[in-house]
Order: sequence, then structure tokens, then C-alpha cells
Amino acid sequence: MHSDPKTKGIQMSQVHTLQMGRLVAAGTKSSMSEAIDKIAELEALHIVDYDDSEDGFSLGVPGEKSEEVGRDLVKARAAKSVLPVSAPSKPMSANEVRSRLEGSLQGDIEEILEISSRISDLETEIGALNEQESSLSELEPLGVDLDLLSGYDSIAAFVGRVEDIEAARKASSRGLFLASSKQDGMVGIFLRKEDSHEVEPILESAGFQQSQIPPGSGSVSSLLSEVREKKNSTAMEKSQLEEKLEIWSKSNGEALVCGLEVLERDHEILTAPVRIAVSDHAFVIDGWVEMRRSEEVIRGLRDSCIHVEIIPFEMKAGAGGHGHSDHHHSQEMPPIAYQERKSSRPMELLTDAVGRPAYGRIDPTVFMLVSYPLFFGIMLGDMAYGLASIALGFFLISRSGTSEMMMLGGRFLTYIGLATVGFGYLYGEFAGFEFLPHIKSYDYAGDPITQATCNYVWDHGSCYKDGHAPSWVSWMTSLYPNDGRIHYVLEGPFSISLAYPFHRVALVDDGGNLEHLILLTIYLGVIHIMIGLAIGFRDILLYGNGHGGFGLVCAFFEKGTWMLLLIGGFLFGYGFIMDQNYPGHSSAELIVPGAALAGTSVLMLMWTLYRYHGVPFPINVGLAPIEAVGMMPSVISYVRLFAVGAVGVKIAETANVKLYDNINFDEPVIAALLLAGWLLGQLFALILGLFSPNIHAARLHFVEWMRQYYDSSGEPFDPFGAKSKFVEGDY
Repeated sequence: MHSDPKTKGIQMSQVHTLQMGRLVAAGTKSSMSEAIDKIAELEALHIVDYDDSEDGFSLGVPGEKSEEVGRDLVKARAAKSVLPVSAPSKPMSANEVRSRLEGSLQGDIEEILEISSRISDLETEIGALNEQESSLSELEPLGVDLDLLSGYDSIAAFVGRVEDIEAARKASSRGLFLASSKQDGMVGIFLRKEDSHEVEPILESAGFQQSQIPPGSGSVSSLLSEVREKKNSTAMEKSQLEEKLEIWSKSNGEALVCGLEVLERDHEILTAPVRIAVSDHAFVIDGWVEMRRSEEVIRGLRDSCIHVEIIPFEMKAGAGGHGHSDHHHSQEMPPIAYQERKSSRPMELLTDAVGRPAYGRIDPTVFMLVSYPLFFGIMLGDMAYGLASIALGFFLISRSGTSEMMMLGGRFLTYIGLATVGFGYLYGEFAGFEFLPHIKSYDYAGDPITQATCNYVWDHGSCYKDGHAPSWVSWMTSLYPNDGRIHYVLEGPFSISLAYPFHRVALVDDGGNLEHLILLTIYLGVIHIMIGLAIGFRDILLYGNGHGGFGLVCAFFEKGTWMLLLIGGFLFGYGFIMDQNYPGHSSAELIVPGAALAGTSVLMLMWTLYRYHGVPFPINVGLAPIEAVGMMPSVISYVRLFAVGAVGVKIAETANVKLYDNINFDEPVIAALLLAGWLLGQLFALILGLFSPNIHAARLHFVEWMRQYYDSSGEPFDPFGAKSKFVEGDY
């Protein structure tokens, strides 16, 4: 079965998910088990469960061993939950795993569950003994046998703690008063029951709190010793059992994990008939297949099925929703399978955190391979922290073994670490030290600095102040032309003027880029959001907006409106800034066209809300301007790319100035304390640097960018046969 040439091109595109096809396979009932085994072997079919709606067909019956395997599976899962086991460092052969399952492993699992149950009972017993010990410890200083503290018919006993012991003593004038030898407020008051109503309010005002009297008799001290002895023996038994579990886990934990995988696969195969349409003589299997494997699946099922058909899925115009859940789709959608990627695979973790893209829509994974590390690097931008991230990434990869999640996490850390090193080189930052020289062209009065007035180093017609960094950092200036004594000014569009080196926390007048970098982040925001809107335009053009509208006109009003608003708002804002900074600049050049575009887009938005979303015009008059203004904070939100980085620089710089710069090895003790404090400060800056930029980069992608186009209603492709993770060979 071959796919249409048009859809085949989409299938192979890295910005799309894999093309899917609908499989229908039928055969005689006697060959159903063979067909199921083959499907499990192929690991290529996402089964669509039969809904029992066809006459003459019903749900099948599980295999005869399904109950037995199910019980073993439940026990294995329970054992794994109580043992400190992890993923095997390397796969085990299927033959070895089955041999262990048929041998001692099942018996060991039974014993483990018994031990676990005993540990749970011991924990409960220890908890009760702790309460008993606490109660007896309170009562012991009173020096009275336990059975004498309660159980009277005609005497009221008040045993507990008071805040005002003298008030309690006065209240017991008609009875017996006992006080703790530890003077901790523990008292015992015994008097006739008819006098208790007079004493109770006095004790309440004294802050009296009644203690629990545990059952028993005899000396409190003796009982306390017995309880402690029993608690120690119980705790020792618990510790011995836990040690036994730990020893078993070290020797057999990997076999348990692999055995669990085999049992899960066996149970899935044995219970598969309950997902299939079965008659007295035939069966029908329904599901989704990746079209790239269609011919392989057809060949594999020919021997066990009379009929096998795979039809490439084609989206109907207007069938897809945008930003809505599955119930908005007018046709059943296939599950989503990612392209087999290498470089961008770690970014699938980010996409899956939001939800898989709807079928036919753009997969953002490839885009985030570029934009996410870019945003992260802009924010953190320190070579030391970037190298630390890379080292951590390589460490996770080296320890990942069979853990795919750890491997992908390690690669992700490596990506953002490389971007951080790159921007750290541009910024000239290492561990919070800015080591590249600063140029000083003008003094504080605004007069040009000459060689005669330069207080630092005069070179190439400019006055340079060396960066503030120790020798073990400052040597890095040798990695730059002319030892970093360079001053390139990059003139860009829209009055972007960036001085190099990129001192991000220094003002433009001091040879830095603080003001320009703020504007640059806004420009990046405009571009990023515009890309999202363009993707949304494409999706609505091809698949609709989920409200019945599709095509060019719908796409223009749904997404083109926002694109015009973004352009108009940008031109207006840029023109306004230029007008403020350059008084001779004519506002009509940018402000007027920008305002006209923005105003037009608001009117278009009113029509869009009415035509495609059913919002009445009277409401649109107020709603459309509010919605339009909401685009401004989305763009301004990208300023965090600068702000988060600037804050991180200052945190690390504070540790450097306050601690490292004051280290004097003539005073070794103080020097050691300062060094330890500085290292802790660097560790804090590193941890904060790994978490905070990730949070903000994720927010810019998930909230600001993806909401312009993303439909996360896709169902993950789940092929029948539980893909092998820890077991290799023929199951």
C-alpha cells in the first residue's frame, strides 16, 4: 500500500509528525492468536478498541493463561514498588528472563511481598510504641504507679501539663497535688468528684492540658523500660528485613524489572482479544499504522489474515480544531508519532509536557531545538555555568544505561550548556566575572576622552578599562582578537546598535549594551510570536479553526489580523521611541502608519469574533480592543530574556565582590571561610541559573508562542506489543 505523493512529502518533513494509515485486518477465528502474536512482534499497530456496535460481532475472550499471568503481574508490580530497584544498566536476554520467571523469581517475589507486609506491620507497631513511650516519659517524673493515675470511681484525677503551676497548686487545696521532679509543668491533682467543677475553670485558666494515660499497671519506669526494649527489638527486626530486601534487590532487582516487562507484554497479548471484534468464525482488527511501515505490516499479516488493508489518512478540509480538544474534530483523528530524529529528540520532552500536536499540524520540536537553547543561552550566558551544565549532561548520559529519559535529559543539558558557553564567550563572563575590557569614549561630562585624559589603557584610539577578574579568569582574554581590546559596533535595522564585547549590564555610554539588549529582546519577541502566528495561519488555511471556518479568508481574519496588529503596534512603538530620542524625526513616518494598521486590525478583530466565534457585535466593541491590548504584554514578556540574565550576573558578582575579593591567605581561617562561602555562592548561582532560565524559556514557548497556533489534542501513538526497553531477543 503506497501513500499519495503529496502526503508522502508531508510524512518525511521534519516539521510534521509521521503520516498514519488506518488498518483493517480480518481472518478466521482459529488464526486470531497467530495474528495477535505477529502484531506484537511487529510493534507497529495502535489498536482501536472494538466498541461492540456491529451485529454478529462481540468482544473476544482473553487467553486461558491471562488470569495466571495477571496475578503474577500484580505481584511483580507490588514487589517493584517496595524495592529500591532501578533500570538495568544493560538489557537482559529474553531467554534468561523467562528462565528466571519459571525458576526462583516468582517464589522470591512471594517472599518479598510477605517481608514487605511484615515491615508494614512493624512500622505500625513502632508508631504505637512511640506514642506509648511519649506518654510514659511524661508521667515518669510524677513517681506514681501507672494504675494509680486513673480508674477511680469517686475521685477525679487531673494529670497533665499546666503553664501556671502555682495556680494549679492552689486549685488542689482540697485534694492531693503532685508535681514533676523535672519542673516541666507536669502535675497530678486528685480530689473528690463533687469538688471537680470548682477546680476545672481554675485549671483551664492555668493552661491545663490533659495527658493520655496508657493502659497498664505498676511502675511507670519499669513499663517505660519494657516499651523501649520492645521498640528497639522491633526496630532491629525491621532493619534486618529492610537489609534483606536491599541485598535481594542488588542481586535480583534488574531481573525483576526485566521480568515485569515480559509479564506486561504477555498480559497485553493474552488480553488482546477483548479489544478485537470476534464472531463465531472470524475476527476483525482495527487500528492505526505508520504509513512508512505499511508494506512491512501487510507482509507480516498475510499468513494469519485473509484480508489486510491500510488506507492513508487524509484530513478533511475544516475537520481540524485549533487550540481545542478532540471533541472539536469532525472526524476521528489518528494517534501522533514523532519523526525518528536524532538531534532534536531531547526537545520532544518539552513538546510532550504540553501535549502532542494534533494530526497534520506543525510539530514545534524542531523549532525549539534552535529557539529554546538560544533563549536559555541569552539569559544565563556564563561560560563556567555552561561548562558545568555540559559536564552534568555528559554525566547523565554516561550513567543512563537503558534509561532513555536520563539519556535525553543529559543531551538536553548539553544543548543548553553549549548555548550558554557560546553566549558566555560573547558576554565575556566566567563564574560571574566580566573579564573583557570596557571601552570609555566619553567622560561623565560628555566630552571625548583623549590619550592624554585616559586613566586606563589607550589602544586603537580608545580608552580601555580592564575587566574585573582574577588571573585564573582574565587569561581568557587571549581567546579574543587583540586580547579583547576591541570595540566593534554592529549597526542593525530599527536603530539596533550593539557594541562588542557585549557587556550586558553596562550602559551604552560605558561601552555596554544594556539599553540595546532590552530592545533586542523585544524584537526577538516580535519575531518569535510572528512565527507562531504564521504557523497558525497555515493550520487554519489547511484544516480550519475548529468552528467551521477554513481557507484563506478565515486564516487571514483569524491570524492575519493579529499579524497586522503586531506589525502596526511595533511600528507605532518604534516610531514613538524614535520621536522621543530624536526630536527632529517625523512621527508620520512610522507612528501614523502603525496606528492605522493597529486600528484596522482592531476592526478586523471585531468581525472575526462575530463571524468565526459567534460573539455579538455590542460585546465586540469592548472586547476587541481589550484583546488587542493583550498582545502588548505578550511581546514585552520577552524582556525577561535580558532581565533574568542581568539578575543572575549580579547575584554571582555579589559573591565575587563580597567574598572572593576579600580572601587573604595571610589569615588562613578567614580565607577558608570566605572561600567556602564563595563556592556556596557559585553553587547557588549555578542551581538558580539552571532552573530560572529554564522556567522562563519554557514560559515564553508554552504561553507566548504556542498559544498563537498550538493544538495539543494529539493522542500519543502506542503500538501494541510494549516496546522492549530492558529485554532483547525473541520474547
